[in-house]
Amino acid sequence: MNIVVIDGQSGRMGRLFIERVKSAGLTCPLLAVGTNSLATAAMLKAGADQGATGENAILVACRKADVIVGPIGILSADSLLGEISPAIAVAVGRSEAKKLLLPVNQCSNLVVGVRDMTLSQLMDEAVAMLRGLLD
Repeated sequence: MNIVVIDGQSGRMGRLFIERVKSAGLTCPLLAVGTNSLATAAMLKAGADQGATGENAILVACRKADVIVGPIGILSADSLLGEISPAIAVAVGRSEAKKLLLPVNQCSNLVVGVRDMTLSQLMDEAVAMLRGLLD
């Protein structure tokens, strides 16, 4: 199963997710794809099996993904302070992959019906969902 983790800015969310997946003992390969080299480097340092950077890398990864993980902003053009291009948002949205979207209420994306959770709690829930998809 191809698991693609997409993040931007500092890569903090992707890094935390990858660390949690590795510490949970899940043996799925993780491809870290950052909108910038800082994000990619952070996810690789956390234990991602492969890494790539930039818009085209994200477009290619979305075509091959079985699961895409990232902040909900990856579905919205110009989010993550402009790091998500319209092409990235379309590629993620059109991908047939299952999407584990982390509902962060930033960049004008407010998710109704989602309780407030710490980033740590979000990561625990995302890893549990991934475990369910792998079983």
